[in-house]
Amino acid sequence: MKKGRTTAQPVTRRQMMAAAGAAAALPVAASPVLAIQPSGAAERSLRVEEMTLSFVRVSERTTWMFVHLRTNLGLSGLGECSVGRRSELPELKEAFEAARGRSPFDIEAYRAAGRELAATGGILEATAFSAIEQALWDLVGKAVDAPVHELTGGLLHQSLPAYANINRVTRERTPKGFAANARAAVEDGFAAIKAAPFDGFPALDAPATEVAAATDLGVACVEAIRAAVGPEVDLLIDCHSFFDVELAVDVARRLEPQSLAWYEEPVAPTDVAATKAIERAIRQRMAGGEFLFGIEGFGPLCRERAVDVIMPDVKHCGGLLEARKIAAVAELDGVAVSPHNPSGPVATAASAQLCAGLPNFEILEMQWGEAAWRGDLVEPPERFEEGSIAVPEGPGLGIELNAAVAREYA
Repeated sequence: MKKGRTTAQPVTRRQMMAAAGAAAALPVAASPVLAIQPSGAAERSLRVEEMTLSFVRVSERTTWMFVHLRTNLGLSGLGECSVGRRSELPELKEAFEAARGRSPFDIEAYRAAGRELAATGGILEATAFSAIEQALWDLVGKAVDAPVHELTGGLLHQSLPAYANINRVTRERTPKGFAANARAAVEDGFAAIKAAPFDGFPALDAPATEVAAATDLGVACVEAIRAAVGPEVDLLIDCHSFFDVELAVDVARRLEPQSLAWYEEPVAPTDVAATKAIERAIRQRMAGGEFLFGIEGFGPLCRERAVDVIMPDVKHCGGLLEARKIAAVAELDGVAVSPHNPSGPVATAASAQLCAGLPNFEILEMQWGEAAWRGDLVEPPERFEEGSIAVPEGPGLGIELNAAVAREYA
């Protein structure tokens, strides 16, 4: 991935409308789940009645949380709301009230009722809102027996390139530790690796010797990863906003020999001016936006061309429909889309449904190595082959939780 901008094709009003609301215009198909007839009577009577939450423990750093919406006709929809190690999300209760009693097809009505709180609250409000929106799309797809990507414009990519995020699995935060996991991920077939070797970075007003030592360690870790994987593997480095402009530029220049595919969030992406200043001063491509919400969060980065790649997360950005709108804004400005996805297999399936139809999609994140049983948590099993994931073809998000595996790790 060389530095440069994707060429955006003009997006017409018709295309924007189709991307945002194609589901409502689809012909009704029979559903094996509900035995729905082509008359569409069952779909019109669907109402969201109940919400439950389940979780599985993955590691000392990660718990995956899943929202389950149930309708009056027994149909269930899935969404993911994982946030670090949390195993509860009280904010779901208020977000659910915006969906309770509605048809799952009324996604715009749900958004109108709950989006303001999600946009003005914190990350937990945004995550709760986004998870329920995912589950509504899952219900719609199941009701009409079609995958979500068929409801939002159709398929452009049957197989999605993915990169292995080795950060959480790397407990030995040394050059040796990062190099070993990077090498193992490449042996698994991945052609792109991401790490965050500057995690734990001291405050910038800490003693200069402490800041310098942390900087040197992070750079050494990147050098070790590159040596371990060779020159052909794409290397992505996440800085988690630990730097200021001066330090960010200095680190980027020290990393130039490692030929980074992108340099991610050296400063907070909400600081568009600082992000743009760094992007203009370095050779590497810039990426960012993993926790931003909505088109209002991503729009400034795109308009200012402060980054080359934006990273909406279906768990946090407002859900699938919002992510498509974000991608359309990015396309207008020649910015690529690579969804942030250090997540479980439900969010990965939702992200795959999103990416399948994005003309400016680049690569999808996979949280690699935390759990050997990860792929078996859903049915059909999640499988990455040669660094790519196939877009699920089943209705809705295309997957269901494997209840036996979920119980084992609850």
